[in-house]
Amino acid sequence: MKISVFGMGYVGSVTAACLAEQRHEVIGVDVNPAKVNLINAGQTPVIEPGLGDLLRESVRENRLRATTQPDEAVAASEVSLVCVGTPSLKSGQLDLSGIEKASQEIGRALHRKNSFHTIAIRSTILPGTIDTLAIPALEAESGGRAGKDFAVCYNPEFIREGTAVADFNAPPFTIIGAHDQAHALPVAALYAFLDRPLLHTPVRLAEMLKYICNAYHALKIAFANEVGTVARAVGVDSQELMKIFCSDEKLNISRAYLEPGFAFGGSCLPKDIRAILYRAKELDLRLPVIEGVLPSNQFHLQRGIDLVLATGKKKIAVLGLSFKSDTDDLRESPMIDLVKALLGEGCQVKIYDAKVELSAIVGANRQFVEGSIPHISKLLQSSLEAVVEDSEVIVVSRDAREFKELRSLLRPEHTVVQLSRSRSLDGAPGKHIGICW
Repeated sequence: MKISVFGMGYVGSVTAACLAEQRHEVIGVDVNPAKVNLINAGQTPVIEPGLGDLLRESVRENRLRATTQPDEAVAASEVSLVCVGTPSLKSGQLDLSGIEKASQEIGRALHRKNSFHTIAIRSTILPGTIDTLAIPALEAESGGRAGKDFAVCYNPEFIREGTAVADFNAPPFTIIGAHDQAHALPVAALYAFLDRPLLHTPVRLAEMLKYICNAYHALKIAFANEVGTVARAVGVDSQELMKIFCSDEKLNISRAYLEPGFAFGGSCLPKDIRAILYRAKELDLRLPVIEGVLPSNQFHLQRGIDLVLATGKKKIAVLGLSFKSDTDDLRESPMIDLVKALLGEGCQVKIYDAKVELSAIVGANRQFVEGSIPHISKLLQSSLEAVVEDSEVIVVSRDAREFKELRSLLRPEHTVVQLSRSRSLDGAPGKHIGICW
């Protein structure tokens, strides 16, 4: 294919060189003549292992060249990849001037081009940028319409400086966000050589994916550093500690605990976070990431409470009281706090949890629940049907498959608040509200 790449920084240079290696004809575009001259001389404008050899070979074989003229590049290509920088302003807001300028330049070039053209943004941008900035700029300058005269996709990169060439050729996956999957096919063809998953998604999902990946990477680094700080203070080998930690691919390095839902609770996580923070305080250590976990959890609990109260209704059914399925453990269950808050607001609450029988609960578990909700025996019901029948709002704390008859009991006038995503309720009667969706 014939490809133009806008922006010859790390991402653009690597993208251009790696695609040229796959026998595509690539034209790099940059406002800096120095970068353009370096590339045309077969030299790399950035320091990156392996990139120099790729550039030199591709230029020598006339598969790669560079220009400062956007019109020339768009006229000579079928697909344009936008790899310009999106740095931070002092406020933290993204500087999108590069995206806007590139979109305007491509749009002006398209005004003079008759054939259909595909544009893929690879720069890191927040959800909505394609729809509110790139497409309007392209349409305004070209006089054409996105989807009819040209296609616009989002194709985020997942390359790291220092290993960029290797990462380009072995990404975790390739994401192409488009409003019409057919518009993504020319971009998908560029990655046919990769033996990696290629996923088609909505545009905004693709835009957000890059951000949550980077946020999670930053979180992991900060978490590991705080673990290392505590480990050093108590005489533990942090490298060996994390080596064993990372070997657990069932819970630690896995999908476990990464499904958006309600707040965590139970007899382990809250108390263990408090314990490690108390020990850190004794050692005069600050652990901001770990310190932020319980407040974050509390904010999420409040979101759930606010979601129920926002319905303006008073007759509330709560399905699931223990902190997770298949247990009667009520210790530090966020559902206990939710029920207390609803009672405090004058709501009439009825609770159904098949695993929770007050007469069978003993020890610390019983002390906790009776201390939290003294009259809980009057709220717990043994019949799901009776709880749903008498209520206006149904709060589903867990996957609704646990409450097998619920779907058949719902009425159009019910409001269903899902604190856990319950796809088994898709299309069920009532108004459905999700806490994270």
